[in-house]
Amino acid sequence: MLSRRLIRAGFTVAFAHDGQEAVDGVPKENPDLVLMDLGLPVLDGWEATRRIRAAGWSGPIIALTAHAMSGERERALAAGCDDFDTKPVDIKRLLDKMTALLPAG
Repeated sequence: MLSRRLIRAGFTVAFAHDGQEAVDGVPKENPDLVLMDLGLPVLDGWEATRRIRAAGWSGPIIALTAHAMSGERERALAAGCDDFDTKPVDIKRLLDKMTALLPAG
């Protein structure tokens, strides 16, 4: 499971079970980085990202999707994501992307 791998890599992990929970929680919790599942229920990851950005949160967001069709990366970036990755997740590749987006230190 991805969360266990991230914890083993030294990250603290918190969850939003749907897009609305992400919209409500991200600005309040102010995480260092968000991994946004684009297939979230209630409010999909595309709209959740747009709303998080509209609320003024400027931290890095990496979109994750199992449906990597042509144009999905561009659509994620247009919604406000900083990067894009596919599932199943290659943990080394994802950690490299996360490290590149996080401030040093």
